[in-house]
Amino acid sequence: MPASPDDPPALVLGPLLRYAGEREATVWVETDRPCTVGVLGHEEPTFWVAGHHYALVCVGGLEPATTTPYEVALDGTIRWPSPETEGPPSVIRTLDPEGPLHAVFGSCQVCVPHVPPYALTKDQDRRGREVDALLALTERLRGGTPTDLPDVLLLLGDQVYSDEISLGTRRRIEERERRGDPARADPPEGQIADFEEYTSLYHDAWGTPAMRWLLSTVSSAMIFDDHDVHDDWNISWTWVQQMRALPWWRERIIGAYMSYWIYQHLGNLSPAELEQDPVYAEVRGGREDAEPVLRRFAEEAAREIAGTRWSYRRDFGRTRLLVLDSRAGRVLDEQRREMLSEEGWAWVQESMDGERDHLLIATTLPWLLSPGLHHLEACSEAVCAGAWGRTAARLGEKVRQALDLEHWPAFHDSFVRLAELIHAVGSGARGPAPASIILLSGDVHHAYLAEASFPGLAPLRSAVIQAVCSPIRNPLDRRERRVLRAALSRPAAALARRMARSAGVAPEPVQWRFVDGPTFDNQVGFVTLDRCGARVAIEKTRPEDWAAPRLHRSLERTVA
Repeated sequence: MPASPDDPPALVLGPLLRYAGEREATVWVETDRPCTVGVLGHEEPTFWVAGHHYALVCVGGLEPATTTPYEVALDGTIRWPSPETEGPPSVIRTLDPEGPLHAVFGSCQVCVPHVPPYALTKDQDRRGREVDALLALTERLRGGTPTDLPDVLLLLGDQVYSDEISLGTRRRIEERERRGDPARADPPEGQIADFEEYTSLYHDAWGTPAMRWLLSTVSSAMIFDDHDVHDDWNISWTWVQQMRALPWWRERIIGAYMSYWIYQHLGNLSPAELEQDPVYAEVRGGREDAEPVLRRFAEEAAREIAGTRWSYRRDFGRTRLLVLDSRAGRVLDEQRREMLSEEGWAWVQESMDGERDHLLIATTLPWLLSPGLHHLEACSEAVCAGAWGRTAARLGEKVRQALDLEHWPAFHDSFVRLAELIHAVGSGARGPAPASIILLSGDVHHAYLAEASFPGLAPLRSAVIQAVCSPIRNPLDRRERRVLRAALSRPAAALARRMARSAGVAPEPVQWRFVDGPTFDNQVGFVTLDRCGARVAIEKTRPEDWAAPRLHRSLERTVA
């Protein structure tokens, strides 16, 4: 039931602790009406977008390596924690520039209830998604101390599923359809229509007591992947043309970009970066609805590849984290496919320079796949570009979309370009080499560690590791696992390599091998870094633990 205008303002979603540096942090909230949001003596008025109200409060004056409990006040009334809040007090933990870095990462989290049949396996019930790995992590952290909290939670895509929608959002869509809402005239059943429905996805995904506590207490960094927008988003220029021809696509893509900017992107920025952001400056604290501003911005982002940079970086003491957008900034000309625009590549190159202990590169899509999948995707790109003729190219496009052949090897020039940059940094050609270069990825619904080498080139001084962890909650069934295991086999790799060479794909400068995995569970990854050492671990959930979720170590390796 809607709140009375005479009631005090209330939290709709949040708080989310987003950026956390050595002396400052940002806290994001959504409220039910305009108000002033206060955190630790710092205040920020809400901004208004299409009937929704948001604020990102910058909290300064903190000391490094400290833990500070906080509350959230709306117009002076404490609204967080609430009487219903579960767990210890929410805290802001600032970075210790001299201490180790503890990061958690993962991707692909569908939003369904945490009880049977949804907690069963897919083989037991088609609705089953087993036990949420972040729920299990939350249960562990709630029972620990602030020193057990990770420094950052990296969510590497598919934070929401626009085509596998949550039950709450489905009910809201059905209500819109009963009312004859014109927004529901065109979108297919089970698909998100617009900004309003995207907000519902975020409310369902982040509004459970466990997720609210986790996101209020652990700093988070995020980047979108395809399901945050649409399955296979920007896989090819043909796909883009097909989608643009659909009557419902324009509102869908505008709503996706608007909601992503509000719910995910803003919190990725430091306070200094926020001060320089022209869209935020136009939206912030405005008395008028900012929907027209964000609609224009979203339309430009959807149209201009280099118009918006979603990639970003964070420094954790002497460790640099680069988070690469491997979706929105793609160049899709079949004769010049690139994962990033030239402007994007220039930013990546500049961001990789400098003397550091470790370099983390987060990209939703793995750079290093299994050899069989790698060569299949590289072959697919060449065939679609005409290597085997026009008829094969048309068939190749259908196969590409059907099999989701869209990772870094399907942008082969970009795969090689990133390999060359990694080798230059790891060999010391661009300055002192870090102890490790670790690529963090998700998307592929299994987890593994791969180790890279560059035979015939200058020797590496850095360990180069691809760490993949997916899903948080959306596991494969037995049949899907069998198919994927077959694709990971040596015979499949040999066949795919021959196909790629016959299509004219040149050999790569990098070689790699799996050193752990694959595992096919709901799971989260852990990275621990100190001055010279690096360790990566994967922990999984088990379906039988649904009533008391726990994490179980499935692999661990010291990589530097």
